[in-house]
Order: sequence, then structure tokens, then C-alpha cells
Amino acid sequence: MMVSTAAAQPNILLVMADQLSPAFLPIHGHPVVQAPAIDRLAGDGVVFSSAYSNSPLCAPARFAMVSGQRNSRIGAYDNASELPASVPTFAHHLRSLGYRTTLCGKMHFVGPDQLHGFERRLTTDIYPADFGWTPNWEDPQGRFDWWFHNMDSVINAGVAEATNQLDFDDEVGFQAVRELRDVARTSQGQPWLLTVSFTHPHDPYAMRQRYWDRYRHEDIDLPRIGAADVEADPHSTRLRQVSAMDTGEITDEVVRNARHAYYAAISYVDDWLALLRETLDATGMADNTVVIFTADHGDFLGERGLWYKMSFLEPATRIPLIISAPGARRGVTMPDPVSLLDVLPTLVDLGGGDSAGDLGHVVDGVSLVPQLQGDRDPGRTVLGEYLGEGAVAPIFMIRRQQYKYIWSAPDGPQLFDLHADRYELRNLAADPDLATTAMEFRAEIDRHWDPERVRAEVVESQRARRVVDQALRTGRYEPWEHVPQPDSANQYMRNHLNLNLVEAERRYPSLRSEPAQVSHDQSLGPS
Repeated sequence: MMVSTAAAQPNILLVMADQLSPAFLPIHGHPVVQAPAIDRLAGDGVVFSSAYSNSPLCAPARFAMVSGQRNSRIGAYDNASELPASVPTFAHHLRSLGYRTTLCGKMHFVGPDQLHGFERRLTTDIYPADFGWTPNWEDPQGRFDWWFHNMDSVINAGVAEATNQLDFDDEVGFQAVRELRDVARTSQGQPWLLTVSFTHPHDPYAMRQRYWDRYRHEDIDLPRIGAADVEADPHSTRLRQVSAMDTGEITDEVVRNARHAYYAAISYVDDWLALLRETLDATGMADNTVVIFTADHGDFLGERGLWYKMSFLEPATRIPLIISAPGARRGVTMPDPVSLLDVLPTLVDLGGGDSAGDLGHVVDGVSLVPQLQGDRDPGRTVLGEYLGEGAVAPIFMIRRQQYKYIWSAPDGPQLFDLHADRYELRNLAADPDLATTAMEFRAEIDRHWDPERVRAEVVESQRARRVVDQALRTGRYEPWEHVPQPDSANQYMRNHLNLNLVEAERRYPSLRSEPAQVSHDQSLGPS
């Protein structure tokens, strides 16, 4: 079902932040953070206020999003899991529908296929593409100090003019803006998909002075819920150990510094969103472009005394999702539970396909196009599964209506009523008044998954990947990382090109009259 009647196939700009919790956005009520571009996009589209990551860790969240399939179904479990090349993605589907498909920035693809349906990828990735980050559920007390989170990102938070992540995101933003100008000049009516994925506001929490200075330090709020305000559940206790959260003193001032840098990083991403949309306006493409803004997962940012993600509690698993589409509703909030799994069927429908038809593979998500038109489906169910580091067995989540149910065999159940308890302070799994509800959710876990089988498959995959990784680091090393290859021989002006044609074709808006045809000798330009 199409939203727009103005054009059969609108362009699609998908902008993704990393580790951005919606609780820290002004559109969701935060009183300090400044994100005017996100505010404007919300005014132009539909805000999904109950959107979730299906696996709150960078790579598996993205694998679920691009494939529309649960991670346990496709064997893509963690930050070192390969997304099989045989798994269709939304890029494959839109490419088959005639779209020019381009990826710019982070997608954390693991394995030798670094495109997964995208025709072009404008940057390399910020994280490795090999199996080196494979967790080991058979060694639950072990820590991989060289890649696991620790508290350095928090303790060392502050101002930095240049960082590894700023180098990356500066390049991502520059290349994305250039790509928009290129498609305006060269697409000749072909619809396009551009996925732009930044790594901010992901830790380490460091940002340039001019963004830091947008906030008064005394205005930076501290966590609402401290570690002493909640009873630690087994998984949260493991996360404290995995990320070494108890190895040093984290004072209020340290927390305030980290939050200050995180808020500044949100403003940095917001500025790039503003420039991307300004470029759409300047090139005349805004009216026929769907703009989607989302993230892979959230960040505790000190809430409950926790940091980072890897949990189905709200700060880590809830994400922002805004969709502005030609002909869709504007400035409205949709409270129905939705997830990253819904992105693929939504893009297929927006691109002129039929997500409810035979796509040639299972789709675990459901198109959001009806919600863009105002339809409600309050009974929607979101399924989640966490299969990465910090777990010792699969952790499953079901989110429906006011309830969230979390279960793992070694941890037992958690049941929260998010309408009455938005900060998840009271586990109602043992409440006799909700005994039937808890029992039904537990039975539903077994209908969707076979927990023992999933655990066995994850452990088998971890073992195999460790063998492969060790072998590939012996002898000649052949990296899988994507290496962009610029066409420098045909870029800008070269003597086998016609200077007048180059100048005319690279100009936007185009020249009104065709440039004069000249011979090769006349096109060399000034000596």
C-alpha cells in the first residue's frame, strides 16, 4: 500500500544514529537536550513513541532491521556474527524495484559480503568485519578487555576536537551530502535509497567544544533512578561485571560530564540531519523523499547505575523512530509498539512493492504504512531476543499493550506494566493478580522459540567462529573490511574528458542551454 499518490516510487533517506535513547530527545519530553532538526522532522511526520530494538546491541539490531527477520532465524547473534549473504535485505528488495541503493556509514556487517544488496558503499565501517569479537557463553566470568566495554568512556568523558568517531562521522556526513547532490544531478528520475548511519552518540562520550558549549554544565540532569533505587536482577548484575562498572568510583560529576558529552553528541547528529534535509530542499527532492530517523538501540547513561546497552530494560532497548513520507500524516504520535523488524516491510511498501505478498522469505516485521495513514493497532506485538555478550543463555522479550515480559532460563521472568510503572521499578512476575498473564507470556515464549535449541545453536556458532578466527589470523591475513574505491581517474577534470561537459553535468541546477560541443583539443582548459 502506497502512502504517496504524487509519485509511485518516492526517494528514501534513512538516517540512523547509534546508541540513542529517545528518553534524551526533546520530542519525548527531555527538558535540556537541543535537537531542532529532529523536532522539525517530528513535526513533518509520525513519531512512534513505543519503538524498540529487537536485539539491543549494534550488529544484531542492524541485522534484524535490514533483513526484517529475527536474529535466531538467520543465525546473526552478536557483534561478530556473519549476516549470511543469502539473507535478503531491504536493499535487495528496493534494488529489484528499480531503486539506486547506497549505504554511507556504519552498518556493522560481519563477513566477506559488505554490501548486502547495496550497489555502493561510500565509506568503510568503523568496526571490524571479522569474528574477533565473538563472545563465549561457556566462560561467563571471562572478560575480553581489549574489546569489551569498560568505564574509561565515562571517566574520561569531556571535550575533544578530534576522536576516532568524529573522524568517521565527519566523513559519513560529507559523503552523504555529496551523494544527495550527485543523485539530484544524475538520477534522471530513478528513485533512490540512501542509508546514512552515524556512530554518535555512542560512547566514548567526547564531543567538540562548540557542541559542548550549547549546554550549561549545571543544567545537565542526573539519572532519575540510581542503583540503590532498584533490586538488581541477574542480567543487570552480569552487565556490571561485563563492563567493569564497579572497578572505580563514579561520582555525580563524572556522570554529569558523560551526559553533557552525550547531549552534545546528539546535537552533532542533529546538525547532520538538518544539513541532509537542507540538501534535499536545495536540490528540489524534498517533496518526493521519505525521511526516516531511527537508532539501533538506546543507552542507560547512568540510569539504574548502568551504562551502555545489552538489556531489554527501556533505556537500552527503546529507540527513536520518526517517518516523514509524502502524503502521510504530519505532527502526530503513534503509541502502538513497533520495532526495527518493521523497517523492511515498510520500505518495501513505500517503494511500490507488496510486503504482504510473497517476498521469497519469512518476514517477522509488519509494515508501518497503515500507521502512517492514521490506522491504529494497539495489540501489536514486538518480539526481542538478546544473544550477545553479557548473557549466558538467550534472553527473550515480548512487548504488547501495557506489558513487557522478559525471560531467560537462568534468570527467571520479569513482568512490567509500563503504563503504571514507566521506570520498571516493580517486577510483577510473581504478583498473584497477574499470575495468568505471566503464565500466558511464558507459554508464548515457547511458541515463538525453542530456548534450549537456540542456546545450543548460539554456542555452536561461537565455537565455530573462534576456530575460524584463530585460523585466519595465522599466516597471510586477508581482511573483510569494505574498502571504498573512488573513481579518481574520472573524477573532477581529466584530459580524456570534455571540460565544458564536465562543468555542465556537475552543476546543479543545470545550465539552461546545452554547452557548445568542442573537440578534444579545445577541452583541455587553460595551460
